[in-house]
Amino acid sequence: MFRYCKTLHRGNFSHIHRRLLNSKVTYEQGQSPSPKIREYFYYIDHQGMLFLDDARMKNFTSCFKEKKFLQFFYSRLRLNDTGRYPEFPFLSLCGRERNYIRCDDLPIVFTHLIKNDPYESVQQEHLAFGNAGNLMNIQFLPSELLMESQTGRVYHPSPEKTGGVGLVRSQLAIQLSTNFIFGDGENSAPTHIHWEGKEICLSQSLVPVLKDLEEIRKYSLGLDCEAVN
Repeated sequence: MFRYCKTLHRGNFSHIHRRLLNSKVTYEQGQSPSPKIREYFYYIDHQGMLFLDDARMKNFTSCFKEKKFLQFFYSRLRLNDTGRYPEFPFLSLCGRERNYIRCDDLPIVFTHLIKNDPYESVQQEHLAFGNAGNLMNIQFLPSELLMESQTGRVYHPSPEKTGGVGLVRSQLAIQLSTNFIFGDGENSAPTHIHWEGKEICLSQSLVPVLKDLEEIRKYSLGLDCEAVN
């Protein structure tokens, strides 16, 4: 039943401890705070790649790539309301395993746009996330895109259990931004988007959503980790 969980933790991490920069928090991969409970720690970068948090090299070769596992992991992703490790604001439960997650920004990262199938009766585009091909996706709502003028990052609604907002991968964001209209000037956030022959007003509905997540995101942006003995 939990075969995907078991494939996560190959190797012996029992003697590895990690400390988050500017934090007194330490952990041990596979630690057992209570009988039959195991805890593991993960990191999701701004490209949506998933790593063990204490992986020294975080790149394409060291990220998790098995699509079925990624679907399993993300399907259980939610906000961390356990009271343990707030520096890891998200959690994926797998049986008796608690998988704590921190991020470069947000855990849901939209990687590519799934175009309309011309043979489908209902024409809808979707955004895929989690680097699992097309296995995980959400309906694309161009009116709900939001670009932060200070960072240039682009966001789109995501499932409510993960905070209600996800980051658009930089490569996809660049593609989408060519359709933005900056009605209030280039130094402000876009106000409209050209999409499928229409000029669509951007609702800015994600502004308060991101505001509500400020306490969580303070643990994410720019956070790194280092090993301690």
